[in-house]
Amino acid sequence: MRNFLCMLSCVLLAAAAASAKVVTRTIEYTHNGVTLQGYFAFDDAVTGPRPGVLLVHEWWGHNKFVQQKAEELAAQGYAAFALDMYGKGVLATKPDEAGKLAMPFYTDRTLMRDRAAAGLKVLAEQKEVVAAPGKPKQLGSMGYCFGGTVSIELARAGASVVPAGSELSGVISFHGNLAAGKGFEAKKDQTKAAILVCHGADDPMVPDAQVKEFTEEMKAAGADVQVISYSGTVHSFTNPDADKVNIPGVKFNAASAKRAWEAMKSFWAERLKGA
Repeated sequence: MRNFLCMLSCVLLAAAAASAKVVTRTIEYTHNGVTLQGYFAFDDAVTGPRPGVLLVHEWWGHNKFVQQKAEELAAQGYAAFALDMYGKGVLATKPDEAGKLAMPFYTDRTLMRDRAAAGLKVLAEQKEVVAAPGKPKQLGSMGYCFGGTVSIELARAGASVVPAGSELSGVISFHGNLAAGKGFEAKKDQTKAAILVCHGADDPMVPDAQVKEFTEEMKAAGADVQVISYSGTVHSFTNPDADKVNIPGVKFNAASAKRAWEAMKSFWAERLKGA
C-alpha cells in the first residue's frame, strides 16, 4: 500500500508539473496621450501570494529580449510585466535612432519617472499579482542599460511612484547608467527600495568615477545598495545580440550574464519572496 501511495503521489506531481505553463498577454495602456504596449507573463500553476516584477527594456525599445526575460521570471514564480517606454511598436535598429528615443527621458527625469510609474501601476493592477494577507503587494523593477537607469530612478523617486496598496521592495540595474539628473538625486528617507547594480568593471559608458559618485549618493541617502562588478566585462554584457551592433565597448559576456542572473535570483528571493 505504501508503495502504491508513493507511486500515486509521483504521478500526481508529474501531472501537476506537466499542466503548469507560463501564460502571456499583451496589455495596451496610455500615458500622457501616448499609446503603449507591454507584455505580461505568469505561471498559471502558482497559487497564493505572488510578487510582481517590472522589466524595463534597453534603449532599443520594447523587443523580444525583454519579453523573453519576462517569461523567464514568470517561470520562477513571479508575475512579470515588460513595460513600454517609447510607444506601441516604436523600436530602434541603429544606435543613433536609439539615442534619439532615449534622450528625452535622460534630460527629463520627471518624464522618465512618470512613464515608468505608469507601467508599475499596470503591473500592480493585474489580478495575478497577489499580496500576502495583511500586507501590501510586493513589487520590484529591473532593467537593462537604459532600463537599468529607469529602474534606479524609480528607487530614487520613492513612494511617489508606487501604486496604492503596493510596496517597491527592490530594483536591479544591469549595466545601466548610474548618474542622477540634477535635482533628482536620492534623498534620505525617500529611497527605501534596496538596489542591486550588476556592472561591467570595464564598461567605458559607466566609468569608475560614475560608479563612485553613485555609491556616495546612495550612502548619503541611507539606501541599501549592492554593486557587483564583473571583471573583463563591458557594456550590455547580458544580451547575446550585443556583438551584432558593432559598438566599441559593447559585448556579450556569457559568464558574467549567468553570474548576474544568479545574483538577481538571490536578490528577489530575499526582497520579494522573503518579504
